[in-house]
Parts: sequence; structure tokens; C-alpha cells
Amino acid sequence: MTALTVTLTLVASVALLLRWQRPAWYWMSFGIAFAVVRILARYASVMDACGLTVPPSRWRLALARMTGRPIPDSRAPQILRLRPTRTGLVLRVKLRPGQDAFDFSAASDRLRHSFVMQNVTAREIRSGVVELRMTGYDVLKRVQMPAAVRGGVMRVPVAMREDGKVYYRDYRQTPHALNVGATQSGKSVYQRNLVAALATLDVALVGIDCKQGVELGPLARRFTALADNPDAAADLLDALVEHMEDVYQLIRSEQRLSADLPDVEITADVWDLPDHLRPTPIVLLVDEVAELALFATKDEEKRRDRIITSLVRLAQLGRAAGIYLEICGQRFGSELGKGITMLRAQLTGRTAHRVNDETSANMAFGDIAPDAVLATVQIRTDRPGTAVAGDSSGGWVRIRTPHLTLRRAVNIANSHAHRTPEIHALDAFRPVLPPLGKATAPSTVTAPAIA
Repeated sequence: MTALTVTLTLVASVALLLRWQRPAWYWMSFGIAFAVVRILARYASVMDACGLTVPPSRWRLALARMTGRPIPDSRAPQILRLRPTRTGLVLRVKLRPGQDAFDFSAASDRLRHSFVMQNVTAREIRSGVVELRMTGYDVLKRVQMPAAVRGGVMRVPVAMREDGKVYYRDYRQTPHALNVGATQSGKSVYQRNLVAALATLDVALVGIDCKQGVELGPLARRFTALADNPDAAADLLDALVEHMEDVYQLIRSEQRLSADLPDVEITADVWDLPDHLRPTPIVLLVDEVAELALFATKDEEKRRDRIITSLVRLAQLGRAAGIYLEICGQRFGSELGKGITMLRAQLTGRTAHRVNDETSANMAFGDIAPDAVLATVQIRTDRPGTAVAGDSSGGWVRIRTPHLTLRRAVNIANSHAHRTPEIHALDAFRPVLPPLGKATAPSTVTAPAIA
């Protein structure tokens, strides 16, 4: 008996230690078994308490009256499958007549408390079937991306979702995106993760960083073109527009519109071109877009209009030419001047980190997902990297990017520098850097004296 007591005490101590220090290990070793037993034992009562049962049908009531039996109880949705995952459980249920997926979405918070889970989300699989994805622990507290993550063509993993899935940035599905967030909200780390993931693909990275290149400059070996001030940015955008027009001329010449060819071979974008003719896709990253829209003189106003016009043209026409936009900023509202709202309307993807006011959240989600506005303003200051990601369809989810140090991001960019393509139209903006492996002379620039 003493040995059994010692063993149980040791197991309980290990479980408590894992739950505190390694919640993922605790979930895989102990949490799954406890959660499955708890859900199966409480299922019927929880469904009834959450209003997710239906009364017995008329024929069952009539049969009970005819036979003198008690009135049958309300019926809960039928469990089709209960599957454990690395971060939680997936419960698939068959709806009873009269139920819909919205009932489960509305009751997700009550289900979370009843089943003692970290998070519960509901989605419709097909007509009559709903999937409840439950998270067993807070996956956003200490983000750990899976070791093996499947990407794809222009599809890269950048963050972890609150339901335990990997969040992907898919440029072919969502060509252009807006990323807003206050200072120290994790916006730059999100961009850093994005560059590190894109560095492994055969894609051209073009950057505009008006903070004299302090954010994107260290990653410049993987950039085909880089502008670090508004004047250079205006010229770079003009060159991109010219490149886009050249790509459309190529597509036009290769559309294969002859009557003897089947319709499936007619091309309308770069992805339908033969591999040997397809231009390299381009991802344009703009850091602090407000610096491009602000002006103080007439000349700066002309430059600003030229920049915004080019960005709008690239957002409207760039997708078919293989040009994708990733625009970052602390605010992105109409106070930045004419053309800004037109540009924002073209940015399908929306990512909002912690903001300082509700108005900034409305700039990202106010016109597509009002619920996401509330979720954005509730992001805690002690969790940098947490964001709300969605698109123009209205769907949204909480995500958090893993912390990626600048040193590690630079190492990734340098190791894939050989993938940096040369685009003739952008040669004038290619970063000039010393060869790898050679130490550079220390800078002689000193900080200005503070009076």
C-alpha cells in the first residue's frame, strides 16, 4: 500500500509540474485522457444545460402516451467522432432536426467552461454536421510551431492560431494584406517571421522601409530591391508598375487564343504560363506606410500622390502579374489623405496587433467584422505578437507569432541569399552590401550630444 501511495504521489507531482512548466507535454501525457473522460461523462448534461438539445418528436410522444411510458427526454446531438490532437480535441457531432451551426457558435463559451477547456470553436463541416475544435491549454502563451509544417506555392506558416492550428499566409488566396499595430505590439516580429518564411521560396522580396532601413536593412541580402526613404520609394514603385506592365505584355503574347486549342490552356495570369516563361513572383513589404503618405511641402505632396497612386495600381492590378502587397503601419485611416481608403479596400487580408484606441481597430475590421474590433482592443500588453487575423469575408481568428530574434532572421536570410532573383527593372534599387564572411570596418558615426 505504501508503494502504491508513493507511486501515485510521484505521478501526481509529475503531472502538476508538467502542467505548470510544459503544458504541451502534460496534455499529451495526462490531459487527453482526463478531457476525453470528462467530455463523455458530461456530454448529455452539458448539451441540455447549453440549450443544444431538441424535444422528442411527435411520434415518440404519441408512442409514449399509447404505451403508458414516461415522456422521453430531449435528445442531444449525436457524437460522430472524438479525435485527440497535439493541442486539444476535435469533436464532430450530427445535428438534430431544427438545429444549426450558429447554435454551437453562440454556445462556444459555455461549452468551454462546461468541458473545462481553454478554447472551443465551432464550424460547419457539411449540412447537418458540426465540428467542435477544443484547445486543451493556452497555445498562445508560449508559441511552439510544429517541427514539420506543410507550406506550398506562395503559402508560408507565420503564426499559431488559438485553436492549435498553424496560421498560413497564402498569397494566392489572399494576394494583398494590411498589418496594423501600435509600437511594441509585435508587428515587426510578424513581418520578420514573414520574411524568414518567404526567404526559403523562389520569390523576389522588395522592401520599403522609411526608417532608414533599420527594420528591413539587416535582411537585405535576401531582398531584390530596397528603398529606405520616400524619394527612393516613389522611384521603386514606378519601376514596379513598369515591370507589371511588361508582365502583362508577356501574358498577352502567351494567351494562346487560337481556335484549335482547348479553353483550359488560355492563360490570364502568371501562374498559367509555362515554367520557363513565368516571371518570378514579387512580394512588396511596406513598413510604416504613414511615412509615405505624410507631407509638409508642395513637392512632398506631389511625391505622396505619386506613391499612393502607384500602390493603388499595384493593389488593383498586381495579383495577375504575380505582385503581392504586405503593408504595415500603426494607423491606416482616412486622415492619411486621399487614396488611402481606396488602397485599404484592395487589401483583402487584415491583421491587427494591439492598438491604442478603438478607432485603429475599426480601420482594420470595422467594415468587415465588428466582432474582431472588440477582440483587437482586448489584446493584452504583456503578450506582444498576439493579433487578430481575418479577411474581407468577415472570418477572423486570434493568432500569435513566435518570437524570432533579429540575429536568427538575418542568419536565415543570409543562408538563402542565393535564392535572391535579379529583376532587370529593379536593378537600380538592389542593396549594395559587402561580401559574406568579411568583417566590415566599424562605423565612425556617433550619436548626437544631448543638451
